[in-house]
Amino acid sequence: KQWYQRRVVITAGVIRINLDHLKNPKEAVRIVQETQSVEGARVVAKFFQNLGDYASAIQFLVVSKCNAEAFTLAEEHNQMAQYADIIGDDATPEDYTAIAKHYESQGKPLQCGNFFFKAGDYAKALHYLIRVPPNDVDAALDIAIEAVGKAHKDSLTHQLIDYLMGEIDGVPKAARYLFNLYMSLKQYREAARTAIIIAKEDQASGSYRTAHDVLFEMYQNLLKHKIKIPNEMVHNLMLLHSYILVKLHVKKGDHMKAARMLIRVASNISKFPSHIAQILTSTVVECYRSGLRASAFSYAAMLLRPEYRSQIDPKWKKKIEQIVRKPDKTEEEEPTDPCPQCGTLLPQTTLECGECKNTLPYCIITGRHMLKEDWCECPHCSWPALYSVFVEYVADGGTACPICSVVVNPQELSLVAEPNLYSKLGEAAAEG
Repeated sequence: KQWYQRRVVITAGVIRINLDHLKNPKEAVRIVQETQSVEGARVVAKFFQNLGDYASAIQFLVVSKCNAEAFTLAEEHNQMAQYADIIGDDATPEDYTAIAKHYESQGKPLQCGNFFFKAGDYAKALHYLIRVPPNDVDAALDIAIEAVGKAHKDSLTHQLIDYLMGEIDGVPKAARYLFNLYMSLKQYREAARTAIIIAKEDQASGSYRTAHDVLFEMYQNLLKHKIKIPNEMVHNLMLLHSYILVKLHVKKGDHMKAARMLIRVASNISKFPSHIAQILTSTVVECYRSGLRASAFSYAAMLLRPEYRSQIDPKWKKKIEQIVRKPDKTEEEEPTDPCPQCGTLLPQTTLECGECKNTLPYCIITGRHMLKEDWCECPHCSWPALYSVFVEYVADGGTACPICSVVVNPQELSLVAEPNLYSKLGEAAAEG
């Protein structure tokens, strides 16, 4: 013990010499950081305080375990944010409560709520987090949801739901927060139902990319927690992704793939109420270009119904009328590939096997059902794609995964020898 005390005194002495006589604060700071000397840190803190460098003084006061003194200095010199950053996540509830009360006196509800949350006072945290100005709502809600999830108190849950529904301030919040709240509370069925409602609203308004991305994010969140994906969610994401793929295929000049995806979407046209005429028109055009004349005729005839006729783009109206007046119903059958489950030959874009009765996983680039022997996965989101197609897609300049939008390097792609056929259909997930 005597040896240790002597070493502390010597270290503090060396630090004082560097500060007072050698005028070398950098060396003094280095010694403190290397030795973690509490006494030395106190000496360095005093040095910086005398210089008026309060941020550095606070840092070394915290190192020297003088949190109360550091807090007082931070309060006196408007350095509370720096003090909070320095103490990080290792402080005591009392430290966090002191910071929260400081921000309370400053009229800063976001910071106040955040530090009451860190202190474990979830009721006070929520009280302030639902009273933030509009610019801070997103940040506040992320903290509030986590606080309510940890609190496990019905009164706080109901208070936050009232806020999300707009009953407190008259402003309903984005529905994704309700989803996040249910996930935090482990109420997975409610979370899944909420996700479907959110995506439906975006889809009905014609915000297909937004609906796709929101649904995908929530889908991944459910999978992460091993929650069974509702069939409706599986189906809706598949349709939205098929629609997103149309643009990709048209851009590459692959009108057959675009036509096949549009046929899938047009077969479920009621799910796209804002753009029925436009989608049917695109389906007719791409089918005709690809030689799928029977399909072109079928959707052209649908377009000429009274409820859609007036919405046809004048650029295509004559062509569509001509397709219906002079029908050409020739159409080659779609090529087939084996079902990845039972091996039965099926049309490439069929996602239901009549033989084994399974819903089939689809390639995120082509929209076709997957092949067991040509299977790879996005290295970032793990969704499946045909290996040969993904390699070609990346080689042709397709840098981002079509479903998660993260950049993929060719070196990251490899064949999967024993794929989990249903990992992205939620079939293997446990019931929540």
